[in-house]
Amino acid sequence: MSEEIFDVVNEDDVVVGQATRAEVHRRGLLHRAIHVLVFNPKGEVFLQKRSMRKDRHGGLWDSSASGYVDTGEEYDHCAVREMREEIGLVPAVPQQRLFKLSASPETDLEHVWVYRCEGDEPLKLNVDELETGGWFPPNKVDDWLAKNPGQFASTFRIVWTRLRRQGSTQVSSPRRDQAFLPRARQPQAKIRRPRDVQR
Repeated sequence: MSEEIFDVVNEDDVVVGQATRAEVHRRGLLHRAIHVLVFNPKGEVFLQKRSMRKDRHGGLWDSSASGYVDTGEEYDHCAVREMREEIGLVPAVPQQRLFKLSASPETDLEHVWVYRCEGDEPLKLNVDELETGGWFPPNKVDDWLAKNPGQFASTFRIVWTRLRRQGSTQVSSPRRDQAFLPRARQPQAKIRRPRDVQR
């Protein structure tokens, strides 16, 4: 399998070259990424727990889908691709651009476009990308993040804080989270309910 190639960018997010994923991380080069937050009709957000096999932020909770923008790829296309690859979601309605984060140490030197997507289609989790995931009311995420910020990837902490300040979430009453039903003969990551992942 060939190694991923990223566009290397400058502080203004202008492409200045290309490099392998390993080189980008080793040399601390600026690059691009996306984060998508998926909300269901009840206003709950899907969060994933990253696989321990990931080379960045393994085992931490993160946005519904996130990933690097490949060389020559557009941010919007990357958002669609990552949703499909990580959680098996092909939304009926296109995702909405919310805001952009400039590259910084807190974002792992990534310029990040953040998206919101709505849907209630069954999700199929990619066990190679994430360990588990679940639907959470935004106010539960607020409490969890305030008490245990170290359980979340650094970029997600920035994304969620800004999202809440902008009022880009719909708060619903707390309820029991619904687990996904694994499809027969398909490797699936476990889904945990909020009480299993809190403190």
